[in-house]
Amino acid sequence: MRRIAFALAIAAFAPFAHAEVKESSADAFFLTYSGPVAAPTATTYADIVQIARWWDSEHTYSGKAANLTIKPEAGGCFCERWKDGSVEHGEVLMAMPGKVLRIRTALGPLQERALTGVLTFWIKNEDSATTLTVEYRVNGANASGLDELAPSVDDVLGAQLDRLRRYIATGNPEPSAEEKAAAAAAASAAKAAADDADIAARVDELKTELQSGNKAPVKATVPTGKSGAAKPKDKPPETPPQHP
Repeated sequence: MRRIAFALAIAAFAPFAHAEVKESSADAFFLTYSGPVAAPTATTYADIVQIARWWDSEHTYSGKAANLTIKPEAGGCFCERWKDGSVEHGEVLMAMPGKVLRIRTALGPLQERALTGVLTFWIKNEDSATTLTVEYRVNGANASGLDELAPSVDDVLGAQLDRLRRYIATGNPEPSAEEKAAAAAAASAAKAAADDADIAARVDELKTELQSGNKAPVKATVPTGKSGAAKPKDKPPETPPQHP
């Protein structure tokens, strides 16, 4: 009943936007996400911990999100275990039910780059509404190129948090048919806008080229005879001498 009731409320909310990049450099980035969630704080915290229920299987080593677990206590493992292997994705640094969950984690390919990441879930209740704010701070060496990696991390993490928000509201992390249609329409509109911008840029470039006189002048064609020499013009008829 809780999820059904809150599912109606979530319909009024926009999905999480992509992160605000508060910091971005070669050796660090800091991403933040924030938005309302349709559940009390205690339920929100419990749903976050149940990561196997909302994380996307495509972003796991085993190919199954069901193999993910988080032990919500200091020193607890954020792990993935399956028949042929196991991965420690991170370690819980702080666990305060209904308030905050903090995990030291270098997600995905960030781990093999020897980077340090801290992922924090902040849960607050204000005016009888629950707000979830997620922060992800990653640090490395000057040669890490983190400013180039930040957009990709933003895309993946933002998608996972949208799944979490749907799961909190409805018990199902998958997007609805309406969301899929809206996403497809937005992608189509973005492509059309990009195409229009490209055409406009080409037209402006051509105008500039014409105005600057860079177009090569059109050469006049001189008719030639069979030998290739210029054909002489016909002489006008001679005027006969007048009689006195």
